Formats: sequence, structure tokens, C-alpha cells
Amino acid sequence: MNDLEKIQLFQMKNMLLESSLDEIESAHSYDLGRNTQKPLEKDQSYYPQFDQDLRVEAKIMSSHYEAFYCLERSIRRLVTEKMIDFYGANWWSDQVKEEIQKNVEANIKREIDAGITQRSENQIDYTTFGELGDIVRKNWEAFDDLFNSQKAFNRIMTNLNILRGPIAHSCPLHRSEALRLGLSIEDWFRLME
Repeated sequence: MNDLEKIQLFQMKNMLLESSLDEIESAHSYDLGRNTQKPLEKDQSYYPQFDQDLRVEAKIMSSHYEAFYCLERSIRRLVTEKMIDFYGANWWSDQVKEEIQKNVEANIKREIDAGITQRSENQIDYTTFGELGDIVRKNWEAFDDLFNSQKAFNRIMTNLNILRGPIAHSCPLHRSEALRLGLSIEDWFRLME
């Protein structure tokens, strides 16, 4: 593991710890005084109209979303870096399955046709989480020096993809699944030790 990967691992472990502390504060309605920044103001004309139970649920889910956001963005960055290092600048056109490339092109076109700001200039940001795992599996030789087991990689990515569903689709995570998310993120980092 190189220095950048060690720093990313350290960052993600700290994010996981912060997420756990957020859950403890929320569950016990207690402020540990860790947040010295003023929180972002919520739109007071609309936010209070939502039921209190939904606002509480959103606060709890925000820590899971934040942890998964950081994890997924770091995985996308890691895959891009490893593919460039191993295959060069044309890795996308040379090494990614045509089916994935077509899906990405369709996603980009959908955003352009909708007249909204494109989410990214990087094609990898238009892949699904499952496709991201497929890219790694198809090009395992670029990653076998990073991950200690392809079977473990497959299992962890499958678990993360399943856990991603409720987070991405605004459904509450059961306490057991929140614990499973934390363990799966730990598994991800252990995979690179």
C-alpha cells in the first residue's frame, strides 16, 4: 500500500469513527461538543413542514450517507488511478466492457438532454456501483497488488452494493444494517492491508 492509499485508509477510518459518534449523540440526544462549526441552515420555509419523525430519520441517515459517499468517491478515485497506472490514459476505451461504456454514454446523454449541469467530466462517475466492481473484476491484474483476495473483494462489493440501496433511495437503515455498513467499510479497508 502506497502513502496515498494509507492516507485514504486513515481518512476513511476516521470518517467511520465520526459516523459512529454521530449515531451515539443522536441516539442519546447528547452533544459531545465535537462540532465547532455552525451547522448549515435548513430552509426554514419548507423544512419545518416535514413531519418530525422524518426529520429525525434524516438526521440519523445523514451519517450513513456521508460515510458511503466518501467510500464510493474514494473507490472511484482509486479505480481510476490504478487503471491509469496499469493501462495508461486510454484505459476507459481499451479496458472497459462495451456494455458499460454504452450505459455511461446513455447516462451522460440523459443529463445533457435534461439541460442540467453534468455531474462530472469523468466517465467512471456515470457507472453504477455494480459496474464499478465489474471494471475491477475484468481488470484484476491491475488490482491484485492492492487487494489481498479477489473472493473477498467480490463479497465486500456485493455487501456494499446491497447496503447502498436504502441509503441511495432514502429509506431508513435498520440498526443491524447500520452496524453491517460499518463492518463492511472496515472489511473494505482490511482488504487493502
